[in-house]
Order: sequence, then C-alpha cells, then structure tokens
Amino acid sequence: MLVWLTAGLGLIILLLAGDALVRGAVNLSLRVGIPALIVSLTIVAFGTSAPELLIAISAIEDNAPGLALGNVVGSNTANILLVLGLPAIMSRLHTSVCDTRKNYVFMLGATALFIALAFCGVFNWISGLILLTALAFVLGDAFLMARNHRRGCKAAAAAGAVDEPDDLEGADPDMPWWKIGMFLVLGLIGLPLGADLLVDSAVDIARQFHVRETVIGLTLIALGTSLPELATTVMAALRRQADVALGNVIGSNMFNLLAITGIASLVGPIPVDPSFLRFDLWVMAGASLLILPFVWFRADITRRWGVLLTALYGVYIVVVLL
Repeated sequence: MLVWLTAGLGLIILLLAGDALVRGAVNLSLRVGIPALIVSLTIVAFGTSAPELLIAISAIEDNAPGLALGNVVGSNTANILLVLGLPAIMSRLHTSVCDTRKNYVFMLGATALFIALAFCGVFNWISGLILLTALAFVLGDAFLMARNHRRGCKAAAAAGAVDEPDDLEGADPDMPWWKIGMFLVLGLIGLPLGADLLVDSAVDIARQFHVRETVIGLTLIALGTSLPELATTVMAALRRQADVALGNVIGSNMFNLLAITGIASLVGPIPVDPSFLRFDLWVMAGASLLILPFVWFRADITRRWGVLLTALYGVYIVVVLL
C-alpha cells in the first residue's frame, strides 16, 4: 500500500512542478514576443515533457532502462490517442484553422529515425548524438519562425496595426518577473524530486507483481506523465485553441523521441526489448499516421473521432497488460 501512495505522491509532485515550469516558461517566452503556436511547439512541449526526461534519467541511474524506453513510447502513443481523443469528446477540435503540416512532417521523421535506431538493439551515446542533432535542426527551424514573426510584428506596429496578445493556458500579460522566476524555480526543483519518487515506486511495484519494467513504463508511468499534456490540451480545446492543442502534442512527441531519448542515451545505454520491435513501436507509428487527415487536410477532430481515438488507446492498454 505504501509503495502505491509513494507513487501517487511522486506523480502529484511531477504534475504540479510541470505545471509551474510551463507557466513560467510560457510567460517568459511571450514577454519576448514569441507567438502561441511556436510556444506550444517548443516551450510548452518541453515543459510538459520534462517529467518524462527526469524519469528516463532516474530510471537509467536506478538500472531500470526498460522504464525509460517504455515511458517514451507509451507517452507518445497516449499523447495522440488519449490526449487528442478525450478533449475532442468534450469539445470539437477545430484543427482546420491551423497549419502544423511542417512540424507534423518533422514528427514523422523523428518517429522513423527513432524506430531505425531501435533496430540497432540499443540506444547508446552514438544514438543519442544522432537524435540530439535532429533536435537541434527542429529547434533551429523554430527559432527562424520566431524571428520572422517578431520582424512581422514590428512591421505591423510601425504601420499602426494592433496585434492581439496570445492567449495560452497559464499566460498572464501582467505577471511580474519575480513570479515568473518563482514558477521556474519550483518546476526545476519539483520535477527531479517527483521523478525519483515515481521511478523508485514503479520499480518496486514491478518487482512485487512480477511485471516487466517495460510494461510499467508503457502503462502506469506513460499515462501519468502524459497528464500535463492532457491538461494543457483539454484547456486549449475548451478555449477553442486548436493550434495550441495540436501543436503541444506534436511538439511533445518530438521532444520525447529526440530530446528525452537523446539525453538519456548519453547518461547510459538503453537496451531495446524485443517486444518493442514487434509491437509497441509500430503502434506508436500507426497512431502518428492516424492523425494525418487532421493535419495534412486540416479536418476537424470531431467527437466521433475523439471516441474512436480514446477507444483505440483503451484496446492498446488491454493488449499490453495481457
């Protein structure tokens, strides 16, 4: 019983710390004039992926690398099927109004690269450098987008045009700098603390019930660390901010594959369980392709599609646990 309470406490600390980090990062970035879509693809995505990063590092240090890889793969699957599915059930996602095609192509490329490296049998420091190089390319493109946006804003201001402030969850145009700093510090302190508690408890649960670490990572840990993305996407859906909702999921998946696995591979080698090569990686890839009509043809994610995506995630969890 105590191990479950400890796991719950670690998860709560992770969620609160992740929310604090996102709030601080969003307000810091918007203060310097970065648009909402780019913030959701980078700052928000990295903030909501921070729990996965800390868990991956803690898992490797605790000699439980299966948790690290299972968390990344499971989180990416949950991000698409559950994090987009549940909010769509609550409120139709008007993804037809936003264009995320280029970043979606980046996400598919990151997925293909990740799967190719997985077939090498282990993610080592060489794999990590390859993934981080791809991440640098994605971030460089985002930087160029932000710079062009700021130039456009300056030109509009010179012409007398009024630019409405971006409305992101957690954004406060009047938030003082000290408060932004407080959120960032709380997030950076709370994340490693929550990650340690959750990983240690997950390892104990796996040993107690004789469950493979990879299964715990694909289910319990992945679902728990996807809650920040789910909370962000639900609020974005209710506010009819489809660009933030879709951008957060796409950006978070890229960070999971490139940043988290890349950095974790530099900490220590991550062996790939054969079950990933046979099933889980292909489910992740299939889920990524499943949202192609909504991204490429800019169709709305209706409630019917939300039900289907959520149901598919439920089926996946059942199959993994059997």
